[in-house]
Amino acid sequence: MSKSTAVLLAVCAGVAVPAMLAAQPPAAPPDGANPLLQPWSTPFGVPPFADIKPAHFVPAIKAGIAAQRREIEAIAGNPAPPTFANTIEALEDAGELLGRVGPVFSNLQSSNTSPELQAINREVAPLLTALRDDIRLNPALFARVKALWEAREGLGLTPVQSRLLDEQYKSFVRGGANLAPARKERFREINASLSELGVQFGDNLLHDTNAYRLVIEREADLAGLPASVVAAGAEAAKAAGMPGRWVYTLHAPSIWPFLQYADSRELRRQILTAYVTRNDHGDEYDNKANVARQAALRAERAALLGYRTHADYVLAENMAKTPAQVYGLLTQLWGPARAMALREAADQEALIRASGGAFALEPWDWRYYQEQIRRKRFDLDEQALRPYFELERVRDGAFHVATRLYGLTFTPRPDLPVYHPEVKAFEVKQADGSHLGVFYTDYHPRPGKRVGAWSSSFRSTRVKDGRRITPVVVNVCNFSRPAGDEPALLTLEETGTLFHEFGHALHSLLSQTPYRGLGGFPRDFVEVPSQIMENWALEPEVLAVYARHYRTGEAIPTALVDKIRQSAQFDQGFVTVEYLAAAFLDMDWHTLASAEPVDAAAFERASLERIQLPPVIVSRYRSPYFSHIFGAGGGYSSGYYSYIWSEVLDQDAFQAFREKGLFDPATARGFRAILEQGGTKDPMDLYKAFRGREPSVEPLLRKRGLK
Repeated sequence: MSKSTAVLLAVCAGVAVPAMLAAQPPAAPPDGANPLLQPWSTPFGVPPFADIKPAHFVPAIKAGIAAQRREIEAIAGNPAPPTFANTIEALEDAGELLGRVGPVFSNLQSSNTSPELQAINREVAPLLTALRDDIRLNPALFARVKALWEAREGLGLTPVQSRLLDEQYKSFVRGGANLAPARKERFREINASLSELGVQFGDNLLHDTNAYRLVIEREADLAGLPASVVAAGAEAAKAAGMPGRWVYTLHAPSIWPFLQYADSRELRRQILTAYVTRNDHGDEYDNKANVARQAALRAERAALLGYRTHADYVLAENMAKTPAQVYGLLTQLWGPARAMALREAADQEALIRASGGAFALEPWDWRYYQEQIRRKRFDLDEQALRPYFELERVRDGAFHVATRLYGLTFTPRPDLPVYHPEVKAFEVKQADGSHLGVFYTDYHPRPGKRVGAWSSSFRSTRVKDGRRITPVVVNVCNFSRPAGDEPALLTLEETGTLFHEFGHALHSLLSQTPYRGLGGFPRDFVEVPSQIMENWALEPEVLAVYARHYRTGEAIPTALVDKIRQSAQFDQGFVTVEYLAAAFLDMDWHTLASAEPVDAAAFERASLERIQLPPVIVSRYRSPYFSHIFGAGGGYSSGYYSYIWSEVLDQDAFQAFREKGLFDPATARGFRAILEQGGTKDPMDLYKAFRGREPSVEPLLRKRGLK
């Protein structure tokens, strides 16, 4: 199966969308009127978004499935002996139509969904799951791949070709190709059930996220909120048809500033309680039985394939290799992080008592009192920083870093089609002026967009007929909107997120891999290109370029920059603990060996009690809304640890830039080589070629103040 189809299956088969059972897929248009089935004459071959309607997707996806089935049957039934060209490269080329249509649908379904697209998703997800299984479980096709793999030493393949053959063979084996007939049938049933459960999980999550609104009618209840947060609440109320009131939601730009600044303890309790109890109300949108069933099915599937647990199955293809390695890293960090978090909690409790409070610290108090301590300890008010982090300037700052490191330029292209008026398009060029790719940005929340931030592609790079197909990449985020007469002003966290997702985009844009099947990294290495970019965001040399007051154009004062750096380790106990708790929870779910569902609530409690999570801190994700591991498009099951694993690598890699210079050309060329080569080599080999040794955990411990 081509990587384009794999991407479609991973994303298309279920993203977070509300369940609207009354919605039906629209009637199919004639094929001749379907732009998805015609050549695209747009600049750079980007999707003609204005011409694409929901009714076009089902017939186009079905046509793509049918075309790929014909291509697969031709490969499997080829009377000629198998060769690398007529089998492995032919598999790479199969699914061209589906690989073109699928990313359009999956990206729109994630970022600009509608009742029609949601209904289409429910219709096509099982078709795509069945296609994947039919390819991997095709005995004639597997026989050809296996014959080549067994004879690989004598085929005279290049190292890249050998790696592609090995990856193809492993994907068949891991896809059930070696199973006995009865086990293959059960394997199919499990995959079909998991696909359905993942779609439903996402439907439920977006419903509960969008369903809640904290409506404030009394101005007195806004006490403590900065003017920008008040204005944002007023804008949200106006958009909801409630002028004169203030609305706060469970979307990140709304809930977190409210918890950080609102004086009303009761309102803080209400909104955080709503957030942490999503899909945990015992109603039709409750996800607890869903996640327990998914974990049990994954355990059963792993056992069918000969693995002890789902985590063993997943990690065999990651850098970590075993659950013991993951638990080892998490445990190494947990002790010092928890101790730091308890010290932070004690500081807050002391402040509560000093302020005359007679109550115990609760989760809805944490951000509020930490913000007060931050102000006192560092004289730093995050709201005073936001005027210097205007969204478009921050974006241009990220572009500046890419220009300095890799010689890339980003030219606005308002003539390119976009799928929403807020989306911006840029042509990306190499230092010599040649076209590298297209980059879209989509930065603000809306009801049809799932929560979070991500990077994706409408078209991935590859080589076809000796010519590089250039990528079309998109960054999608949920940043603060403009409020009142102010432009969109970002928090420090949002600024880091913009640089993070841009790092993913650079990986996609710079990839030079000849095969789609080798374009990516293992899950626990894929965050390295994104997380290393965050390091440049707050370097004084980079801040001087983009951090300017949105009204006056004044550069951010040196005193403020110093305060940012001095407070860099502040609250790191909380940040690390809430993340690690979720990583432990993920691993605990996926080291279950039983195929019988457990009580999800009791299981989660036991998992968090085992690590002694402080009661004043909530795991970053609770099971009912842990979409990274249970949403069909998440892909992080047994892999949420990868952010901290990758941080070990990115901090060690950035140390090379600190040693040689932030924009040292030779160091930049070395890191670019990692991005360009992708999955053509073992990631540790790529890293050692760049750094000259394996990574050290010391830079990470220093950064987080854990040593």
